[in-house]
Amino acid sequence: MSSQTKPTPESMRHHWLAFTSNRRFHQSPRLVSKAEGLFYHTPDGHKLYDSLSGLWCSPLGHGNQAIKEAITGQLDELDYAPAFNVSHPKAFELSEKLAALAPGDLDHVLYCSSGSEAADTALKLARAYWRAKGKPEKSKFIGRAKGYHGVNFGGISVGGIGPNRKSYGQTLDAYHLPHTWLAENAFSRGLPTEGDHLADALNQILEVQDASNIAAVIVEPMAGSGGVIIPSAGYLKRLRELCDKHDILLIFDEVITGFGRMGEVFGADYFNVQPDILTCAKALTNGVVPMGAVITSQEIYQTMMDQPGDEYSIEFMHGYTYSAHPLACAAALASIEQIANPAMMEQVRGLSELFENAIHDLRGLPLVEDIRNIGLAGAVQIEMDPAHPLKRASDISARCWEKGVYVRFGGNNLSFAPPFISQPQDIHEIFARVAEAITEYAKA
Repeated sequence: MSSQTKPTPESMRHHWLAFTSNRRFHQSPRLVSKAEGLFYHTPDGHKLYDSLSGLWCSPLGHGNQAIKEAITGQLDELDYAPAFNVSHPKAFELSEKLAALAPGDLDHVLYCSSGSEAADTALKLARAYWRAKGKPEKSKFIGRAKGYHGVNFGGISVGGIGPNRKSYGQTLDAYHLPHTWLAENAFSRGLPTEGDHLADALNQILEVQDASNIAAVIVEPMAGSGGVIIPSAGYLKRLRELCDKHDILLIFDEVITGFGRMGEVFGADYFNVQPDILTCAKALTNGVVPMGAVITSQEIYQTMMDQPGDEYSIEFMHGYTYSAHPLACAAALASIEQIANPAMMEQVRGLSELFENAIHDLRGLPLVEDIRNIGLAGAVQIEMDPAHPLKRASDISARCWEKGVYVRFGGNNLSFAPPFISQPQDIHEIFARVAEAITEYAKA
């Protein structure tokens, strides 16, 4: 079957789509068969703006020539290398680059194939670290409501999106801070003014659980999948202070915020707060080859290296078949060379101001109850139909598709994260079409 051939109803049932109502998809499949720059193309020849950079993962747009050449050259040289007891030069080259880009002393990199794997790796590392420090009782975790840390068991435990875990029974022992969306901050432009105090909810959890039992707090600098939920300016600094006070590790999940989405290489840079562990994926390779990474501090790394044992002992019993895959490393090197370029970050910051104005121009449209934005990311919150909580945003997304814009919906939110290579007219065109879709749907 070529990329231009539509699947039949019979062939469609063999593919179980991720995070998708498969029954609805079978009735009206949305297919893309080609991508270039800012656009997807369907087998029917329909052209769509990619308003979310794929799934937050293609900020350089589609078909990036430098990444193509890097992968092709690597494939000619080395297609795969064993990940255990053997490695290859590009794994070390990439690690050195990431260590240079990461804030502070986050200098040591573990690799995996996704953000979900990165989150679980970080949780395992946190537990292993405290065990190596002689504090094995520090084994519980604290996440945040509306947070998303992938779909593996650790990630859904610390994640704060109920439907992602309600079907799976017992998970890890985890507790949750309140999310940072406050009604009084509705329609904030950029960082909201209220909410620093929400970090103090950590103290309330510790009153019951005690810090001696807590391994780590894990949060996204900005909760992307939950609907671009943004903390106030001092929230993460306060959380850092409390973790230091109570001897708790702080993990930043930067799968969405990492590599430029907020106009800085990492969200940690944007907020000027250094975590002990940082996870990333998605834009690391521009979404071209699956890859995730966990970047950890010198203290954690050295503690693991200094464990007693002979020279043959493995310091951290963890890894994946595809850790530091050669093709992924090649793609990542080509991707971050472009993303981390100061000119690219300046472009993102310039587009962010225009993006902010364009998304907030939707204020006042029917059914729009909130708009949030930070950097080149934003969400439009749609009034929920109590009888059908997922219907309105889903239906509006479908209308946007008809108008030539791929828009991601989740719950009652429409999320936006256009590629960094967008031009001002592209941003304006995307939101003009979205405005039409919302207005027409509300009148229907």
